[in-house]
Amino acid sequence: MEPRVGNKFRLGRKIGSGSFGEIYLGAGTNIQTNEEVAIKLENVKTKHPQLLYESKIYRILQGGTGIPNVRWFGVEGDYNVLVMDLLGPSLEDLFNFCSRKLSLKTVLMLADQMINRVEFVHSKSFLHRDIKPDNFLMGLGRRANQVYIIDFGLAKKYRDTSTHQHIPYRENKNLTGTARYASVNTHLGIEQSRRDDLESLGYVLMYFLRGSLPWQGLKAGTKKQKYEKISEKKVATSIEALCRGYPSEFASYFHYCRSLRFDDKPDYSYLKRLFRDLFIREGFQFDYVFDWTILKYQQSQIASAPPRAVGHGAGPSGLTPPALQNDRQSVVLSECVSRKGGLVVGHQWIGAGHRPLLQEMLGGCEVLLPDDGPPDTT
Repeated sequence: MEPRVGNKFRLGRKIGSGSFGEIYLGAGTNIQTNEEVAIKLENVKTKHPQLLYESKIYRILQGGTGIPNVRWFGVEGDYNVLVMDLLGPSLEDLFNFCSRKLSLKTVLMLADQMINRVEFVHSKSFLHRDIKPDNFLMGLGRRANQVYIIDFGLAKKYRDTSTHQHIPYRENKNLTGTARYASVNTHLGIEQSRRDDLESLGYVLMYFLRGSLPWQGLKAGTKKQKYEKISEKKVATSIEALCRGYPSEFASYFHYCRSLRFDDKPDYSYLKRLFRDLFIREGFQFDYVFDWTILKYQQSQIASAPPRAVGHGAGPSGLTPPALQNDRQSVVLSECVSRKGGLVVGHQWIGAGHRPLLQEMLGGCEVLLPDDGPPDTT
């Protein structure tokens, strides 16, 4: 007999673990609909329970773009259980899939959505406090181009919901979050505020562009000593050195974040505009063709495409392939997942006439074309 949760969900195989609790994936989790969901478990006897707190924050954030839906929270046997939407791979997974380097175009398309997610969390009076690639996931199906923000176990309310009275400035705080992406002020023991989530996001973007950060791989005897070494290296690395060889907008982003006072409200629109203007100046198209989109599509062709499909993939630029340039109905497809073959194929420029071929190639996976409407990726 398979374990069940809330008399409605069937517990399946483990798909990962986090700082707190374990996450499990049930292949046919919702017993009534056979719909897949993510299930997070936490032993009720844990010293530092987080799941109830996290579920409350998810409830507060419900309805926001890029916020997963909570299906159920409760206690089942020895476990606190949180049932949520099943999402796609994390940005860390995709970074690894792309050989640990992302193109400027992909990073800028991600940055726009990631700033929006952080802004939304802040608008609900919370800080995330653990901004890192593992905590941003892509959606599935129609939402495959949408970035989601997850894991609010370390989140903190930074202002009163009614009065907007900001929490007081404090020092001598222990580091909360992930040292690699922590802001300089967080390393210095200063209470975190909105500026710190944004500085952390900047480090994530540079990590994607550079392939690594200067303070990675430092050796130390204890965790405390390692944190100290990371802090020293981070403080010693100027913004110009960190961003050398990349567009000046990234240095401008950091200079702005570090110029903010503790209780300042960031100008999120300014930061998005920095990157959007750069995107336009570079001549990129906001077509949701990410680096992994092209890689996955190329892999799927090698694995399963019939000979006539060869040559219809997107080129390195992510633009419409020559063979399809005259097809007025060519559109960006939303990512399709083939449960049968285990193939994941990204949205590509494919003509309406290619729908039957693509469906056959993907084992019957739904193909989204113009009438299906664009994905919501605000």
